[in-house]
Amino acid sequence: MIFTFYKAQGSPVGASLVEDDKLELATSLLAKAKEKGVSLMLPTDVVVADKFAPEANCQFVAASAIPDGWMGLDIALDSVAAFSSALETTQTVIWNGPMGVFELETYAVRTEAIAKKLAEISGKGVTTIIGGGDSVAAVEKVGVANVMSHISTGGGASLELLEGKELPGALDEA
Repeated sequence: MIFTFYKAQGSPVGASLVEDDKLELATSLLAKAKEKGVSLMLPTDVVVADKFAPEANCQFVAASAIPDGWMGLDIALDSVAAFSSALETTQTVIWNGPMGVFELETYAVRTEAIAKKLAEISGKGVTTIIGGGDSVAAVEKVGVANVMSHISTGGGASLELLEGKELPGALDEA
C-alpha cells in the first residue's frame, strides 16, 4: 500500500507493487490528513530487492530513493523506530496488514518488531486490535497474540465494520 502513496507524491517506486487505480485516492487522503492536521505516517526507509525471492539481493534505501528495477518489500530500521516511538503516545491501535512481505522470512523481521512493540504497549493498557490473517499470523508467530485486546482474521470485514457498513451474519444482531 505504501508504494501507491509514494507514487502519488511523485517519488520513484521502482518495480514495487502499486495500485495505479488508487493513486487519486492516495492523493486525496494525503491532502485530507494535511488539511485536518492529522499525522499520516509513511515509512522513511524501506528494504528493496532485485527480485521477489528469499535469496534476492537486498538493500536498505530511503523511501524516496527506490532504484529502477528494484521492488520495496519491507519497511527498514528507521521506520521501525519512528513507528515504535509514535505507538508510545497512542491509546488505540488497529493493525491490518504486515509491514512487508511477511511470507518470506527475510522480510518478516520488521513486522515481528512491530508485533512485539504492540504487545509491549498492550501491556500498558493500550487497546490493540489486530485484523487480518497475516497480522494475526505475525502476532501468533512472535507469541504475543494472547496479550492483544482483540484479534480477528477478518481484516477487510473489520475495517468495513469500523466504517459503519452493515455486515451480514451474527454481527447484525449483536
